[in-house]
Amino acid sequence: MSARHRLGKFLLRRDLRYGEGRAWTQKHRRWLKSVQFEHRAAKATFDSYLHAIEVLEERMRAVDKELAAVAAEEPYREPVAWLRCFHGIDTVTAMTIVAELHNFRRFETPRALMAYLGLVPGEHSSGAKTSRGSITKAGNKHVRRILIETAWHYRHKPTVGANLRRRREGQPAAVIAIADRAQHRLHRRYWRLLLHNNKVPNKAVVAVARELVGFLWAALYDGDWSASGGCPTS
Repeated sequence: MSARHRLGKFLLRRDLRYGEGRAWTQKHRRWLKSVQFEHRAAKATFDSYLHAIEVLEERMRAVDKELAAVAAEEPYREPVAWLRCFHGIDTVTAMTIVAELHNFRRFETPRALMAYLGLVPGEHSSGAKTSRGSITKAGNKHVRRILIETAWHYRHKPTVGANLRRRREGQPAAVIAIADRAQHRLHRRYWRLLLHNNKVPNKAVVAVARELVGFLWAALYDGDWSASGGCPTS
């Protein structure tokens, strides 16, 4: 992302703007290849920035491939497969959640897990008055960040596309049912917060992420993989 931003700002300083859709699509990449510069030094700098992005993307593809291989092995195979039943969660996100949280059984309630991830509102007490503020941001910030990124998917209309359907093949009906309930409830929750509670999108999506944690906890807490101590940390 940093490398992409560096290239984007380099182009903006020269008033070179792509206005035909989303960035980093195949069409956008063809446009990048066609950009012309007046000075040779600018062209050399641009080529260096673009090459850096391509190198990083190749490294990410290699890491993703390795993670996919690890995710197919025990003890990760089952919990990762269950998490991939959820809208917006694929292998990398699922592996991150499983590896970072280690064992869901150490969180006896969904609320305990929400608090560990810093997704619950902070409280400020003065005498008999108690007021709630922004989330505490305590605990594991890496998992909190990816869950908030995942929560953005739930602003879209609930649907089961080809990729999600493929990820769900052969998975327990109970887990798929939880994932379906999550998709419908969290979509309604997001738009209710926006349209009826006048919340800004960023606050609405944090609330959705907090509720998503409850659904993930419900899907994984009783899994057999947890009974032996969960996944190793390395």
